[in-house]
Amino acid sequence: MKPAPDIKVSDMSQMKPTPRPVAALKADFPALSQKVNGRIVCYLDSAASAQKPQAVIDAMTRVMTDHYSNVHRGVYTFGAKTSAAFEGAREKVARFLNAASEKEIVFTRNATEAINLVAATWGDAFLNAGDEVILTELEHHANIVPWHMLRARKGIVIKVVPVLPDGTLDMAAFDTLLSSKTKLLSVTQMSNALGTVTPVAAMIAKAHSVGARVLVDGSQAVAHLDVDVRALDADFYVFTGHKLYGPSGIGILYGKADLLAAMPPYQGGGEMIEDVSFENITYKDPPYRFEAGTPAIVEAIGLGAAIDWLGGIDKPAALAHEAKLLAAAEEKLHAIDGVRIFSTAPDRASILSFELTGVHPHDMATIFDQLGICVRAGHHCAQPLMRALGVTATVRASFALYNSMEDVERLAEAILKAKGLFQ
Repeated sequence: MKPAPDIKVSDMSQMKPTPRPVAALKADFPALSQKVNGRIVCYLDSAASAQKPQAVIDAMTRVMTDHYSNVHRGVYTFGAKTSAAFEGAREKVARFLNAASEKEIVFTRNATEAINLVAATWGDAFLNAGDEVILTELEHHANIVPWHMLRARKGIVIKVVPVLPDGTLDMAAFDTLLSSKTKLLSVTQMSNALGTVTPVAAMIAKAHSVGARVLVDGSQAVAHLDVDVRALDADFYVFTGHKLYGPSGIGILYGKADLLAAMPPYQGGGEMIEDVSFENITYKDPPYRFEAGTPAIVEAIGLGAAIDWLGGIDKPAALAHEAKLLAAAEEKLHAIDGVRIFSTAPDRASILSFELTGVHPHDMATIFDQLGICVRAGHHCAQPLMRALGVTATVRASFALYNSMEDVERLAEAILKAKGLFQ
């Protein structure tokens, strides 16, 4: 459906906002003014899910209060406005990733569903018994389990790139694993457990040289790195909205147009069809072929608002700010006896995963919470990586552009308190 004549879809490519200083950004997040156990919250779990700026909250509220309707269906004004905002969000995502067209952007529930979609459609259609899929020890379970399930159905072979003691990938091993049998490389761009940034551009080029396709899990990367899917030459790229300052329940699958066009539908129902009879069904072209049923309308618009909000900040300054926070936190933790930091990779972002001798990570997280500090403790949905590191769990502090040096100081003080209680 085309938008009504009086509907204008926001075009970020025409917007040139004056960048806002990083120090002013925290005020945009209402949750960060709340108190936890008597202290203003120190939120260090953005790798799990980022807080939401008021602009995202307002955009989602506005569509629900001003003109909510289903999309692509009604010819009335509410329907036109909501459809325009929904498809406008798709266009914003396409520009954000530098996709060739918004038709290469499929809305999913999250990155997990996006990977499952590729495994269940492209994988079922184009992979056969004996074909090899390369993963790495840095992967989140979401980029492991779907390929296990495909192996059970199709008999594919999974090969794994090891992680080195410094948290980087063993690229020599990767080169050895590549062969004419390699049909897919599925790799994270940034580890959710360690913050290691992987050399995806080089890996993509090498995989393409043997005729393999590449899926990149960008769930962590999109909030901290500049992503250009065409410059990377990624065949598929996935991310989830809730780590990009947007809402949960919305994810993105980018796929090259020719690949999406060759893939069968993922689910069946309304919206993804051209014509249905009891004798025959014809399907729509991508992306709608993969979006059966009523989509996450409000959430997609919220993700578009998050991208708009990010477009109004000084991105280089924000990334430099995050790098300073990570470096300062690492220096503080290195000065505390008994602390082990799990990645010393030269190319890292945002995440500090560590342990304190004699203190279980869950106990540490509980102590931190008593001090108003939110961190994640556990295996971070990366159990193969934990086994490679020789642990069952770590404490993970993850930084975002709304964090400050005061948060770093509070993290160090909390570790010292835990050390005093248990050692």
